[in-house]
Amino acid sequence: MSLFEKHNEILQAALAEIKNRGYYSPYFEMPSSRVYGEGVKDAANASFKAQLNNKFEIKGLESDKFIGKETSPYGFDLGITYPSIKADKLVVDSKAAMSQWKKMSLNERTGICLEILDRINKRSFEIANAVMHTTGQPYMMSFQAGGPHAQDRGLEALTYAYKQLVDVPTEARFEKPMGKNPPVVQNKKLRVAPKGISLIITCSTFPTWNSYSALFASLVAGNSVIYKPHRNGILPIALTVEIAREVLEENGVDANLVTMILSDDRAETQGLVKNKNVKIIDFTGSTEFGDWLEDNAPQANVYTEKAGVNCLLIDNFDDMKGMSRNVSMALSLYSSQMCTAPQNIFIPKDGVTSNGEKLSFDDVAKVICGSVEKLLSVDERATEILGAIQNADICKRVDEASSLGEVLLESKTIKHPMFENATIKTPVVIKVSSKDKDLFHNEHFGPVILLIETDSREDTLNVWQETVELHGAITAGVYSSDEEYL
Repeated sequence: MSLFEKHNEILQAALAEIKNRGYYSPYFEMPSSRVYGEGVKDAANASFKAQLNNKFEIKGLESDKFIGKETSPYGFDLGITYPSIKADKLVVDSKAAMSQWKKMSLNERTGICLEILDRINKRSFEIANAVMHTTGQPYMMSFQAGGPHAQDRGLEALTYAYKQLVDVPTEARFEKPMGKNPPVVQNKKLRVAPKGISLIITCSTFPTWNSYSALFASLVAGNSVIYKPHRNGILPIALTVEIAREVLEENGVDANLVTMILSDDRAETQGLVKNKNVKIIDFTGSTEFGDWLEDNAPQANVYTEKAGVNCLLIDNFDDMKGMSRNVSMALSLYSSQMCTAPQNIFIPKDGVTSNGEKLSFDDVAKVICGSVEKLLSVDERATEILGAIQNADICKRVDEASSLGEVLLESKTIKHPMFENATIKTPVVIKVSSKDKDLFHNEHFGPVILLIETDSREDTLNVWQETVELHGAITAGVYSSDEEYL
């Protein structure tokens, strides 16, 4: 049985759901031993501990230079080093591997990619540990977002790519009638041509979730991939590269189809970005570097997910308790270190109406702050929601947030029961005015929340619209029971 046949049921189910826009996942999102096997979690923990303070060697990526300085947000150095291979060699090897890969049929490539996803899924516990101790995500989120949810994104992208490519015929007969003369006949063979090397530059907070879509779309379409992991998020990508290369080699494919570059030479990395053979670049991270990529890689299709300013609008709403519970989780989960986390919460200065009762701005603010406090009142629960602060810049941002405006809820430091040196901070909530655009038109990445006092319900809409038009957003939420307003 071919790998395509082995995984075809999953592919067909995924094809049906991208058409229906419904829910489908073959990857179980809970860390259950009944699904993933008895002892798998313990084995993954042991594997992670064994990797600490050692070289992470990847077959076929041999080097005499190993680098890496990852630090766990939970308070210890990983001490893992990884092979550092020159960019020029990686490009040569990547091109050679792609020359073989692109000649394989779409079904062969798709089957191998589905097998890679299946192998990644089976090692979700290992990836969870790697994600947790590089990003600072709490364990459950590390397992879900770093594992099955990231795999879902990879499958979705794979499926969309397959759907586009399967409609391209491999053979065609062109026959044009010529009246009394014999027809013009051409027998054609068609092959989809890949664009070239796909460079995937990952972020420090969601390395797998934000890269698997690019990885599998590129591979299915016949491209080779070079990963460039964030300097403090290498381990999850190294595991991914290791798994992919194992599957490729087992199926007679040059494993250099998927490689990884680590370099302490900034000029070398920039040179790779500009290399004429790099035709696709996928990046998640800062606006500054995203803008640089867009300006300096004219030879490539550049896909960037940069900073945005996510907003919530509080209007006349009849379930303020429900709103506050929902908002408190959104503000607290992974310490707001997500691209989808809300930052700006717009509330009219005259307040809102809930079930016929008038609530002032201060009343609504008190409800939100009180709900955050209640959610995080038990340290053991709070640590499993907040995770750890990913880097020192975020800590500094939280500590200096009082300079932005009136502090409605102070941030406090929490001790983790298992990791005494973990950096854990609760959200700080600041009140500002809708006139203070220089404050809320910026992203304050991390648990810095702005409650913005607007002149009116209409002003809320106008200020929100202007914010998003100027600075972008990935998510928005509106709490209103007024259908006309909605």
